[in-house]
Amino acid sequence: MASVAAGYLPILLFLGVALALSTAFVLLPMLVSKATGSSNPYADKLAEYECGFPAFEDSRAQFDVRFYLVAILFIIFDLEAAFLYPWAVSLGAIGFGGWLAMMIFLAELTLGFVYAWKKGALEWE
Repeated sequence: MASVAAGYLPILLFLGVALALSTAFVLLPMLVSKATGSSNPYADKLAEYECGFPAFEDSRAQFDVRFYLVAILFIIFDLEAAFLYPWAVSLGAIGFGGWLAMMIFLAELTLGFVYAWKKGALEWE
């Protein structure tokens, strides 16, 4: 029975260290900011600092859905490029099955791109 509990000791030690470090990373900056006075707000700290004048409208304004569509398309084709490099490097080892799987993957991405193009997701007014 003692050997089973001893097997869990490294896991419990790891969890204890992780909990202690995560608590320290959260609490120490808060304590340091309280001790140094950097958490005391005043007018100069709360002033606009990015462009120098107050914002025109609410920061929670809705964006056009085209912004999100372009972002999603960028991520999809960025991932495609990230998958193509290791595939090309290991093509000799994976053989015809790996080549066929990548061709199916590229065909699906091409169909998705054509669909987005036909739907006007890439049009900007």
